[in-house]
Amino acid sequence: MRMKPQAGTSRPRVLLPRVMINMAITADGKIATANHAVSSFGSPRDHAELLRLRTRADAVMAGARTVDLNPVNLGSGGERYRRARRRAGRTDEPLRIVVSRSGTLDPEAEIFRHRFSPIIVLTTRRAGPQNLRRLRSVADEVRCFGDKEIDFPRALAWLRKAYHVRHLLCEGGGQLNDALFRAGLVAELHLTICPFIFGGRHAPTLADGLGVSRLAQARLFRLASRRRVGAEVYLVYLKS
Repeated sequence: MRMKPQAGTSRPRVLLPRVMINMAITADGKIATANHAVSSFGSPRDHAELLRLRTRADAVMAGARTVDLNPVNLGSGGERYRRARRRAGRTDEPLRIVVSRSGTLDPEAEIFRHRFSPIIVLTTRRAGPQNLRRLRSVADEVRCFGDKEIDFPRALAWLRKAYHVRHLLCEGGGQLNDALFRAGLVAELHLTICPFIFGGRHAPTLADGLGVSRLAQARLFRLASRRRVGAEVYLVYLKS
């Protein structure tokens, strides 16, 4: 006979990956120019820091615009970093995750030309059958979480269960970052401040999207470390 749970019995805790966000921003907080023509402006040292962070991650995630507009493959970065991953007990290459609410990813994007590790697309039911079929022809798996907006707690719980993702590195863009912040899922924020001013009210920032309307809704982080290398400043924030 099935036993009923006793009153007050807590439900099993859902395990989620530890989420890190890594971004380079200008001194005025932009991650790209207003026309999105310039979105990579960090130094070679900043790029090496990005690859070092990838060695800590079981999976690397980016939004559709980041993948469509930039020649990125979200890979380890070479043999040096693959060795570091092996020493940490991880696979040679990270699982690669692309987020697209509408499913309108370019199937010719650079990431789909490199098959060294699985590519997962997270989307919603608004993508529609045609877009889903097109994505399934280029990605290893396509999963819908939500009707119009991605339910990130559910999506991340699935990644932890299905692919054993314990550490997840997000590399933007701003709307994806904002959704993760609002869901309270970000544990670490790694920022490189670069000596440029882009300006422009339409230039994307670290956390675009819906944002919050009241200070009480803001996510609070504490500064864990800071260092200056040349003209760049590297900051690490941890969730309070």
